[in-house]
Amino acid sequence: MTRLLETILLATLAVPAAAVAQNALATLTLPSAPVPGLVSQAADIAQAQPLTRAEAERLAILHNPRISVGRLLALAQHQVVREARSAYLPSVVGSITAEQAEDGSRVSAGSLTAPRLFTHAGAGGSVSQLITDFGRTRNLVASQKLEEKAQNTNALAVTEDIVLATDQAFYNVLQAQALLKVAAQTVETRQTTETLVNQMTQNKLKSTLDLSFAEVDLSQARLLQLDARNNANATMASLDAILGLDHAVRYELVEDTSPLTAPPADASQLVQTALEQRPDLQSLGYGQQSAQKFAHAQRDQMLPTISALGVAGSVPIRPAAYYTNNWWGGVGVNMNVPIFSGFLYSAQAKEAGIRAEAASEQTRELRDEIVRAVRTAWLAANTAYQRVSVTGELVKQADLAMRLAQTRYKLGLSSIVELSQAQLQQTEAQISNTNAAYQYRLSLATLNYEIGAQP
Repeated sequence: MTRLLETILLATLAVPAAAVAQNALATLTLPSAPVPGLVSQAADIAQAQPLTRAEAERLAILHNPRISVGRLLALAQHQVVREARSAYLPSVVGSITAEQAEDGSRVSAGSLTAPRLFTHAGAGGSVSQLITDFGRTRNLVASQKLEEKAQNTNALAVTEDIVLATDQAFYNVLQAQALLKVAAQTVETRQTTETLVNQMTQNKLKSTLDLSFAEVDLSQARLLQLDARNNANATMASLDAILGLDHAVRYELVEDTSPLTAPPADASQLVQTALEQRPDLQSLGYGQQSAQKFAHAQRDQMLPTISALGVAGSVPIRPAAYYTNNWWGGVGVNMNVPIFSGFLYSAQAKEAGIRAEAASEQTRELRDEIVRAVRTAWLAANTAYQRVSVTGELVKQADLAMRLAQTRYKLGLSSIVELSQAQLQQTEAQISNTNAAYQYRLSLATLNYEIGAQP
């Protein structure tokens, strides 16, 4: 009915239909003014720095503070190993003492060491060397060495986390920029439609209601463009943060043009690989072994400690009546045997043993989580790979629909709305295909992360 009314109206106004169609097509393909969104987007790209995904990963590893924190903690843990190992080395203390006193008087309260007081000045030193504590120091050193390995592997796990976060931010920016292009194309299409409907309304070929709908659609498209631009800027800010930058830098992201390959076919092999090389699992494993060694060290507190002692010195200023020699010295062996400590040592040993069991359960929990995560990532990668081919077919169908819509419009068999919709569907299909490729590459990056592949 609407088609019949349009034909009658055209005949009444004596306007050839072919001329109207030709004018409409010219208006559609050649907009009267440039679209602000496309102009500003092109200006941003012209000023942006090129950035590939590999370069983004390198910058993130170099500048992200979380990676620096992991490395510094690993260096600090190495010093803890040296602290524990210091018990194997001798302890040397030097002393210089000078005293003014009433010769021969005695200390009547407080310290019971050297109760007789003399005016004198002397210097000396003492040496203490651990002979054996029956394994406590050895277990403490082994525990701290394992903690150092755990911290090193944890730093590697943090690096892999940052690399995955960089890939996600990189592809999020690409996707947001693609959506911004869709929004700009939508504004361009709606603007063209609004211009065409406005001309037809002025020629009394369309009602003001059609013009109102066209203006509403144009306003909605502009709102969509504003949201898309804000999202693109927000994702770029997230990428800057991952790269460790404290200021905004706009990049022109370089897409990966390498051909897409199918994901691995054997998920079981991927699971085995993940259990062997995931750094966070290795870190928990080292932590579990460290807790066991520490539990043994706490138990060894109840064993004796044997040390060698030596002292020597000189007293150049002394009362001769009380000092027969101007030097002094001696050596000896000391053994400390813990008898009763209020059950302190046994409680500490029991606590350390329980914590070692808890660390073992945490390791087992992470193993189960890794198995689930690898299989989930493998399924997601396969689905994303299939979406690439499906969206490729969608692009072909959208291209065909676009060509048909153009032909129908030129023949006067359809309205401008159908042609605009076909153009928009073509753009959306192309963006969907591009996004599918991004999602597949991201799913591969996630899969590599789950199996512990080195960045």
